[in-house]
Amino acid sequence: MFMLDSHLSADQNRVLEQVQAAAGAAGVNLFLTGGGMRDMMGGFPIRDLDFSVEGNALKVARTLEEQGARIVSLDENRRTAELVFANGVTGQIAMSRKERYAKAGGKPQVTPATIQEDLRGRDFTVNAIALSLNRASRGLLLDPTNGLADLEHREMRSTHPYVFYDDPVRLLRLNRLRIRLGFAVEERTQAQYQNARAARMEDLISSPSLGMELQNIATEFNAAEVVQALDQERLLTLFSPALTGPKVNLHGLERLEKGERLVESAGLSVDAKVPLFLHALTAKLTPKEKAELLKTVDLLKSDTDRLRNLDAPARKLEQALKSARVRKPSHVYQILADAPAASVVFLLANSSERVVQERIRHYVQKYLPTMQEVPAAEWDAIEGQPGTPKYNRNRQVFLASKLDVRPRKTPEPEQPPVTPAEVVIRGRTQ
Repeated sequence: MFMLDSHLSADQNRVLEQVQAAAGAAGVNLFLTGGGMRDMMGGFPIRDLDFSVEGNALKVARTLEEQGARIVSLDENRRTAELVFANGVTGQIAMSRKERYAKAGGKPQVTPATIQEDLRGRDFTVNAIALSLNRASRGLLLDPTNGLADLEHREMRSTHPYVFYDDPVRLLRLNRLRIRLGFAVEERTQAQYQNARAARMEDLISSPSLGMELQNIATEFNAAEVVQALDQERLLTLFSPALTGPKVNLHGLERLEKGERLVESAGLSVDAKVPLFLHALTAKLTPKEKAELLKTVDLLKSDTDRLRNLDAPARKLEQALKSARVRKPSHVYQILADAPAASVVFLLANSSERVVQERIRHYVQKYLPTMQEVPAAEWDAIEGQPGTPKYNRNRQVFLASKLDVRPRKTPEPEQPPVTPAEVVIRGRTQ
C-alpha cells in the first residue's frame, strides 16, 4: 500500500511484512494501531510500530522472537509484548482487548475484544486509529472516535470520561504527548484532567507505570521540555519528592539533548538514552535521593547497571582526548571511532574541557563524514588481520593519509600586466 510504503522506512516495512507473515501463520487478524498510526496520519516521524491482534498476541510475539526479535518486556495480564527487531526497529504486539477497572487505578480485568471495542477503550482519540493488514480488508482505515479530525485540529481529546480514573498514568502521558506533538488539550478533556488532579488520582500510579513513563520521557526528542511541563504541573515529584526547584536539572537535560542530536546527525545510534537521561535528571540529587528515585520507578536492572557504569568509561575517554600526544585529526578519529556512542554523548553533556568538546565536534562534523566517503575497497586493502599490531599500524597510516594531509592551495592564475593609466591634470593628458 502506498500509505505504508511512503511513510515507513525500509527497515520498518520489512518488520511490517515479518509481523504480517507471523500473524497469517497464526490465523489471527492484524492491525497497525496506536502511536505508529497517529504519527503516520499526523505527518510525524514514526518511532515505533504498534500492532493489535484479534487473538493470541503472545503467540505471534514468540514466533517473532524465534525469528530474531528480542522481547524486552511482557505484560501477561494485558497480553502485550514490547520487542526490538533484528534491524533495530522497536514495536509492540498487543491483544485486542477490553479493560474493566473494579476501582480507580487498580489492576484491570482484561478480556479479548474486537478491534473496534479495543479502539473505543483507548486513552486519546489520536491513539485510537487503526489500519487493517488483513488480506480481505487490507488498507481499511478504522477511526471510531474521530481521531483523524483531532489530528487535523491538533487537539488531544479523551475517548471517554473515565480515562484518567481508570489508569492515572495517563495524566503524565497527556502532558508528554501534548509537548511532543505541540497539540492543545480539548476543553472537556482539560476539565476531566483537572477533576482527576483534584481527586489526587496521580497518587495511585503504580511503580511499574511510573518507570515505564519515565523511560518514555527519556526517549523523547524534547525530554527537557517534557520535564519542565511536569514540574510546572507539580507531577515531577511523583518520581522523587526532591525533584523540584533548583534540583530540576533542566540545563543538563538540554545539553544532553544537544549532544544526542549532534551524534545522531552523523548516523550514529545512541542506545543508552534511558541511563543518560537518568544521569542528567538526577545530577543535583543526593546519593540517597537518587537511590530512592530508582527504587520508586522500578527500572530494569540493565538500565540501573548502565547508569552506574556511565561515568568511568566516559572519564577514561576524556583523558585520552585531552592528552598532549593527540595532535592530529587521525589521532582523534582513532580514539573516537572505537568509543561507545553513550560515552561520547556523556562528554558532550558533561565535560568542562574545551579541547574535548572541540575534538568531539570536529570528529562528528568533519573527520567521520570524510572517512564515511572512503570506498569499502580501500578499507579492505589495509594489510594485516584486524586487531593485530600490523593491521593497527597500517590503519593509522591509512587514516593519516586521509585526514592529516592538508589540501594544497591552488596557485592563483597570473594576472596580465597592468597598462599604466593616463594621468589627467587640470583637464590635460600627460
